[in-house]
Parts: sequence; C-alpha cells; structure tokens
Amino acid sequence: MDITVVAIITAALFGWGLVARRLEHADLSAPIIFVVLGALLAWSGLVDGPDAPEAVTPLVEMTLVWVLFSDAARLPLQDLRHDVGRYLRLLGIGLPLTMALGWALAAWFFPELGLWLALFVGAALAPTDAALGVAVVTNPAVPSRIRQLITVESGLNDGIATPVVMVAIAGAAASAGLESVEGAGHAVIQLLLGVAVGVAVGAAGGWLLRRARQRGWASEGFTGVAVLALALLAYAAALSLGGNGFVAAFCGGIAFGATAGRRAPEELVFLGQAGDLVSTLVWLAFGAVAVPIMLERSSVLIVVYAVLSLTVVRMLPVALSSIGAGLDRRTITFIGWFGPRGLASLVFALLALEALGSVADEAVAIVTVTVLLSVVAHGLTAAPLAARYGAAVSTRGQAGPR
Repeated sequence: MDITVVAIITAALFGWGLVARRLEHADLSAPIIFVVLGALLAWSGLVDGPDAPEAVTPLVEMTLVWVLFSDAARLPLQDLRHDVGRYLRLLGIGLPLTMALGWALAAWFFPELGLWLALFVGAALAPTDAALGVAVVTNPAVPSRIRQLITVESGLNDGIATPVVMVAIAGAAASAGLESVEGAGHAVIQLLLGVAVGVAVGAAGGWLLRRARQRGWASEGFTGVAVLALALLAYAAALSLGGNGFVAAFCGGIAFGATAGRRAPEELVFLGQAGDLVSTLVWLAFGAVAVPIMLERSSVLIVVYAVLSLTVVRMLPVALSSIGAGLDRRTITFIGWFGPRGLASLVFALLALEALGSVADEAVAIVTVTVLLSVVAHGLTAAPLAARYGAAVSTRGQAGPR
C-alpha cells in the first residue's frame, strides 16, 4: 500500500476520534464516513479497489473472527432466561424464515444468480448489526428488555448465519467449476469440525485464564491481549485441522464466556476496541472494493430488492416468530424495523468476492446496495423513532417491565 494512502487513513482515524460524538449527533456514523473515504480512494486511483479484493482478505477474516468471538463471549447467558422464549423465536424461527424469504426473493428477482448465489444473498443479508442502531440500544427511553432483545439477536445471528453463507459460497464455487474449491458437502464437515475445535479452545482458554487469575499468575495488563490471541487461536486451530475457522471463533466465544468467570467482560474490552478498529478499516475497504462494483452493476431491480430486504424480508418473519410472545404490535414493528444490515453482511460480501471473483459481482452489488441503504435509513431513523417508541410505551405500558 502506498505510504500516502496510509497517511490518509491514519489521519482519518485520528480525526474521527476527535469529532466522533459531534458527527454522530448529526447522524454521520463511522460506517458512512469510512465507506465514502474508501470509495473516494478507489475513485482517485490511490487504491486498486475491485481489482485486488484478495489484498483485504486477511483484514476481513480477522475482523469477522474477533467480532464473532466478542459478540458470543459477551452474551449475558445468566440474564437471558427471563426472555429465552423470545430469543429462541427470533433466532430459531425468525432468522431461518428471513434467510429463506431472502433466498426465494433473490432467486425470483435474479434467476441468473443460480440457487447457490441466491442463497448467499439471502443468508448474507439476514444478520443484523445493532451497532448501526446505537441510538436505539443505548436509549433509556426504550425498555431495557427490548433493547437487550435487539442486542442479543444481533450478537448471535451473524454466527448462526455464517455456516449457511460458507456453504453457499462453496456451492457457488463448485457450481461455477472453480478449481481448488470443495463442494457444499465438504463445507458441512468443516462446520462440524469448527464447532468441536471452537468449543474446546474457548472452554479451555476461559478455564485456564480464570485459574491463572485465582492464583495470581495472570498479568491484568495483558489479559486483554491474551483473549484477543485466544480468538485467533480458535480460528487457526480449526483451519489447521480442516475445520471452519469462523464457526470455531463463534463457538469459542460462547464457551469462553461460560467458563472465564466474572472478569470475562473486563477482559473483552481490549478485544472490543481492536474489533472497532479493524471494523472501521473493513468499512473503508468495503467502500474501495465493493462500491465501484455496485455503481457498475446497480439497477432499479437491485434497489427494489434492497428495500424489500430491509422491510418485508425482515419484518414479516419477525412478526410471524413473535406470535404468542406477548409483544404488542407497536413493539413487533419497532423490532422488525431495527434490523440494520452492517458489518457481518459486508464481510460476507468481501469473502465471496475473494473466493469467487467476478462470479460474485452481482451478488456483491445486491449486498452492497442493501447495506448502504440500511446505513443511511437506520442511521437517520434510529434516534427519532426510538424516542417516539419510548414515549409511547412509557405512556401506555405496552412493552412490559424494563
């Protein structure tokens, strides 16, 4: 990478640190700023955007590993039992329905994709990103159980969707006759190995770290780095044994959170900060690599699909899965709308582009348009709709206890 590009990126990161709060009040989030910066770098010719997606693969893979591990490890499993039925409905019914509906719609709108790439689009756009609706999940006017419901769904659905995405990419690669790519059946075996390795590494790491703290062996200043390394260890160990590293990272995070003890949230702070940094860089890479493809491939039909993906494809499964969950219509609509597509979707898009090359261009364009539309639409509506919803449930007491 040219040193001029490095200077521009680092200056942008520092500048964002100076004015982040002020810009966020104006609904200008980090994803918006850095996607635009990435697109401008590609447009100016300073970076080789779509021509070299493999250059950003290590960054993309590391980001997904840390995000999956961190999200899974942060889940307050002990506190979730009160609303476990609602979580199971959203993740066990709503998420599969969302993927299936997105798959069917993509296959209908874009028959040239084939079934595997249509499945990829449906699965890649199913996970939500609570970080893009931060004004919702941090607004005390919204009942805490509703905020936690949105946060937990976001923390788990990317890990659940990952196996489907990886199988879809493998199936699309085999269907396209790409060399050195295994089929979907082999991908399933990799997923099972990933689960086993991830649970073993995460559980052992959490137990060892807790014991080291109890004996006074661990350095408090280095435990955050140790956890960061543990996430990468789960990923690398799974790959070395022929398993799926991303599934290993997700399962490893759950196992770590269950065995590391009370100090686990504190030890995840550094991992979260590192994840924030690399996530920001992935948004920038997304702007440089995927936005030019989107501008070349976008069409009215893609925009229509993106709108339907953010509305009907998301909101209908949420409504169906919430039948009998004790939620009123206003709350179901609120949860259904605040399912922004973000980091996981764009990471999946970049992985598909790296694995499939130009075969994935149209699918990547669909994902890109949907994510960019979500960044704008959910960013602009998060604060006002959260305030309006909070005021409504405060007056009528519709959403249950806080």
